[in-house]
Amino acid sequence: MPWPLRLLLALLGGVALWLAFPDHDLWPLAMVGVGALAAATAGARVRTGLAAGFLLGMTWYTPMFVWASTYAGIMPWVAMSVASALYPAALGGLLALLQRSGGVRPVVGAAAWVLMEYARSVTPFGGFPWARLGFSQADSPLLGAASLVAVTGLGFLVALVGGLLARAVQLAVGSGAPRRLARAGLLAVAAVALAVAPAALPRPTAGEPLDVAAVQGDLPPDFTRTLSAERGTMLERYTSMTEELAAEVSTEEGGPPDLVLWPEGASDLDPFSPGEGDVAVERMMTGVDALGAPVVLGAVSYGTGEAPSNMVLELQPGEGVDDTYQKVYLAPFGERMPLRPLVRYLSEWVDRIPDWEAGTQPGLMDVELADGRTVRLGLGICFEVVVDPAVRDVVAGGAELLVVPTSNAWFGEGDQSAQHIATSRVRAVEYGRSVVHISNVGISGLISPDGVVHEPTELFTQAVLRDELPLRSARTPAFTTGPWVVPAAAVLVVLGLLVRRRHRAD
Repeated sequence: MPWPLRLLLALLGGVALWLAFPDHDLWPLAMVGVGALAAATAGARVRTGLAAGFLLGMTWYTPMFVWASTYAGIMPWVAMSVASALYPAALGGLLALLQRSGGVRPVVGAAAWVLMEYARSVTPFGGFPWARLGFSQADSPLLGAASLVAVTGLGFLVALVGGLLARAVQLAVGSGAPRRLARAGLLAVAAVALAVAPAALPRPTAGEPLDVAAVQGDLPPDFTRTLSAERGTMLERYTSMTEELAAEVSTEEGGPPDLVLWPEGASDLDPFSPGEGDVAVERMMTGVDALGAPVVLGAVSYGTGEAPSNMVLELQPGEGVDDTYQKVYLAPFGERMPLRPLVRYLSEWVDRIPDWEAGTQPGLMDVELADGRTVRLGLGICFEVVVDPAVRDVVAGGAELLVVPTSNAWFGEGDQSAQHIATSRVRAVEYGRSVVHISNVGISGLISPDGVVHEPTELFTQAVLRDELPLRSARTPAFTTGPWVVPAAAVLVVLGLLVRRRHRAD
């Protein structure tokens, strides 16, 4: 294959991968994109593989991350896209090595994808595991496999299907011999079967019901480009909406919900500062006491120090703050600024972002309900839901319900919110847990353990979601298998390289 055709194929593969994710949701194109890179690098020189992978990454990530430019500007968006594209570039070079003989190798190729996604998840500066292959499959029949092999293994299966399809096409357009065509047909059938078979896997949803209400307040009308308003404006909005909910349930049968959830940053008053802490908690409690149910909410606090903390608070009626969680996995370039002197040349927003203080304990919170029950929440603030250890740690700690409080206000009307809640849907199936995904501006939703979203909201609207979600504590097989996927993939890639080297020696 001439190198210009290889690069064109990689470019189209990147477009396919972008369209596989929300809000386009053309999930089969994830397999097509993987297959395009496999074909583009089969028999290619390493430098051609590097170029093909980089081109795929740029045409994938640049349109996908356009939401990053909403407030930060064009240069940070471009820098983020280029940095992310370096990983598929390395993958393209590795695939060229693994497929030097000219034939697509689906299994080792899928293992190489796992290693690439793992590298993106942990480097640099802690990594950015957004847009992994598995997170494109929220509406796919392949989603059921997440409960068996975790998100990492789901990505392997997506890449494997793509590799099988690429090999089938490669055989079909070859010499046309009947035997090759028969092999191509078998591989295509195997790929389709692998993609649809997980739909038959059970997704248990039985569990003790919990009546949950989640409040989406939207942004006040006087918010400006700096996302600022008179202090207390956001808190007043959430308190008022909770009081309205209390007034509604007082006239209906069934009473208040068991638990109420507000999103990240719902309080724009510091609940622990010497200056406004008492006022902040007093205002919060007006809604809590009116409803007579515990409220879990997000707030930013400086406490008595100089660095802010991204926190979740639990408030009990008549008591006040009962428990807190401090975000552990801070988002690079969002809650901490690596390379600040250098990045300052890319955006005027750099110095508006302080270096936040990270927590040290997993996001577990035991909430006592009005009926005497206690529910253990597993909290993942905003981007923490894409971080494997953050979610795994709370499941290991016995979380019965996952809660993802987020803001999404920094990303405008782009696809970030849709991509975010799709990630929570995949996590629901992966660990067999209900998820409350609650955002300031949307998209919010109550997600059952089968990955189905109940009452999803629109962007930039006010809404109160209420439904019963099942509490579950049983662990899926993914809890055990998930940590082994990356080591197994590394072994496969090493063996693939050794086999190729031995063949060359022979």
